This record gives sequence, structure tokens and C-alpha cells, in this order.
Amino acid sequence: MDKRKMMPKRARMDSMRGPIANGPLQSRPLVALLDGRDCTVEMPILKDVATVAFCDAQSTSEIHEKVLNEAVGALMWHTIILTKEDLEKFKALRIIVRIGSGVDNIDVKAAGELGIAVCNVPGYGVEEVADTTMCLILNLYRRTYWLANMVREGKKFTGPEQVREAATGCARIRGDTLGIVGLGRIGSAVALRAKAFGFNVIFYDPYLPDGIEKSLGLTRVYTLQDLLFQSDCVSLHCSLNEHNHHLINEFTIKQMRPGAFLVNTARGGLVDDEGLATALKQGRIRAAALDVHENEPFNVFQGPLKEAPNVLCTPHAAFYSDASAQELREMAASEIRRAIVGRIPECLRNCVNKDYFLAGAAPVLGAPAPPLAAPAQYTDAVNGGYYGGAQAAHSTTVHEPALPPQPAPPPQPPQPPISLPINTSDPANHQMTKQESSDVH
Repeated sequence: MDKRKMMPKRARMDSMRGPIANGPLQSRPLVALLDGRDCTVEMPILKDVATVAFCDAQSTSEIHEKVLNEAVGALMWHTIILTKEDLEKFKALRIIVRIGSGVDNIDVKAAGELGIAVCNVPGYGVEEVADTTMCLILNLYRRTYWLANMVREGKKFTGPEQVREAATGCARIRGDTLGIVGLGRIGSAVALRAKAFGFNVIFYDPYLPDGIEKSLGLTRVYTLQDLLFQSDCVSLHCSLNEHNHHLINEFTIKQMRPGAFLVNTARGGLVDDEGLATALKQGRIRAAALDVHENEPFNVFQGPLKEAPNVLCTPHAAFYSDASAQELREMAASEIRRAIVGRIPECLRNCVNKDYFLAGAAPVLGAPAPPLAAPAQYTDAVNGGYYGGAQAAHSTTVHEPALPPQPAPPPQPPQPPISLPINTSDPANHQMTKQESSDVH
């Protein structure tokens, strides 16, 4: 007799899979990287508490319906914009973490009204951006970028006359005044570096308390006009909002010293390209260095700056180093993790619209969204404050303005402990595209 026929048939392994330790097998919270496709850094941090998908989308119209319906958390770079209409497409979203410091590509107010916490990562890349800023300043003063290009193009320097002709515009740094707009983390780091090169450093940031200038050994001015008038080189280190769009424009450029330099490693929308191009062509601004641009990716063959002389453009890369990129993504993923295993906003370190969550009970990620009352007073100050008036600017440091006393919210019943359906199996790293129809497991 065939022994194989006598042996009992083995049961299928998947039919023996029982319930996991913390409850029946269920889908875990879905977290989506909206505008990227690499989740290798985020996966080790989130794999035991969430399923991670990537969308590689440039707009919400490219995001798969499953993400729009089920994602409770979203990670995003600066290449996608979330307006109020975009945010309303998400049915379960509770937290957005911007992989970076600026949140100008998110309607923060609308997110708060919808019960979505918006977070950023303000502490990353400070050294890299500060170092890049100094690199650009040095290039403007010493014209190394232009001289190196001349050598690459085959220009021969046979004597001092050729050097003098090619290096016209080179300037001595020591004794010049560097004006910094926004003395946040990066602005402070640039100021300390600039002092070592011999700059006299002044700054404008009305949201900092008195005495900061004494602790750093800097000179403070109290209007943007004073800073522009006194500075041989102006460096922008403020975030962007509706009040400081085109902070540097035809009008404010006329307040700058003739022949001054301009550096922008903050946000492209702070500078009006048409006004800058005109000033460069007229020689009113000697040279400019821009790492950020109003329209990105920047195209050197299009726009007002395409024929402007003495402009040095880099591709929004000041933040990057191998170390900072790793740190940035780890910090963003960790904020998502805190939301999943904790409560919003108490467990979040960098929630920029926290006011919307203080009037009611702290939401639990994955639970139905409780009705949230709008705060009694909303101001952009929860995202850094704004400078009113024609010469608006915006500090990179969060400075909460004094708000009028608000009535204490009614006592809330104690919240039950969070219980998330966590699957102990390793999750897959999924790409969610508009055309994809398979479910995320």
C-alpha cells in the first residue's frame, strides 16, 4: 500500500493563523507618503504600528481612492500642495507631518477646522542651511562660482590684468554689514558663522524678546527699512505666509544700499523675481544667490531671471546632507508614531495648529473624529506669527503672541486607553497610485 495515501493531509498554514495577541486580525492604521516613493527610513519606525504606503503624487488627483478614504496619517515633502479642497478629500486623515520646516504648502487653518493636526520638523538641517548660506555669501563676495566657470570654459589667465577683469566685483568681507531677516534657528547659526568671517551682523525680528542681541553679540534693528538701508548683504531666514509674500520687491529693493548682495535660502516666494531681475540688470543689486525659487523646479531658461546677470541659483538643496536627510525623515516618522500610540496634540512635539485641539478632548488616532469647535481666536502666530504692514516678514522661530483670556473649557470625561489594531506581521511598503486597485493589507 502506498504510504503516502496513509498519511493525513497537512492543514494549510494560513488556515491555522489565529487571532493576534491584541485582538482579531484587522487592517492597521494607514500612513501615506504623499509626494515620494522612498519609505526605507520611515518603515523601521512605523512598521509595528502602521501600514505605510507611498503615492508619488504631485496633486491629490493622483492619490489613490483607498488613501483618500482610509489614511489616518500623511507624510509630505514640499512638492505637493494641500488646499482646503484637497484636505476635504481625505475622509479619515488626523495628522499631516511636513518633512521639513515650512508649512506654506498646507492650508493650516483649514486643516485645524477639519480636525487635522499639522506638524513640521523645525530642528533639522540647521547646520546644513547655515553652512550653505555662508557658502553662497562667500561666492558672491569672492566670485568663485563665476571664476571657476571661466576656467571650465577655457579662459586663460596670463597675468593680473586678466584676473582683475574677470574678478571685477570681488569684495572684502571684513567690516561689511550682514543683515539677517528672521533670527530663528538658522538665522542665529548664520550670524555666529558670519561673525567669524569679520562681518558686522545686524538682524530684524520683532518677535524675539529684548536681550537676544546681547546674548549673541549682535546689533538689533527694529524695522525692515533700517536693516535694508544698513546692510551690504541681506540674507533671508524667515518662513513664508500671506503677509510677507514678495517681501523683497521693487519698492524694498530701492531701500537697499546700491551694490548690495542678496541671499535667499528660506522660501522662494519672499522674493519678487521681476523686481530682482530689474535691479540686477541696472546694477542696483551687485549679485544674488538663490537656493529657493517661487516656481520649483527652477528653470534657468524661463522666467524673469533667465537674462539677469550675476545671479547664482541652486536647486533647493541647502538643507541636504546625508546626515540631515536621515535625521529629517526619522524625526517626521517619529511624530507620526507619537500620534498613533499617543494622543493629539499632547504627544506631538511640533504641532503648528494646536489651538484647534485645546477646546475639546484630545483625539485618538484611528478613532472617529470628535466634533471640534474652532478656537475663539485663530492667528497665524501659531505658525510663527506675522509682521503686519507693507514690510511684512516672518520669523522661523515660533513666538506665541499674548492672547486675551479665554473662558476655561468645560471639564472633559477621562479618555479610555488607546487600543489600536496592531498586526505583528511585517508590513509591505506599498505604492498607491491612481490606477492601483489592490488593497493594502
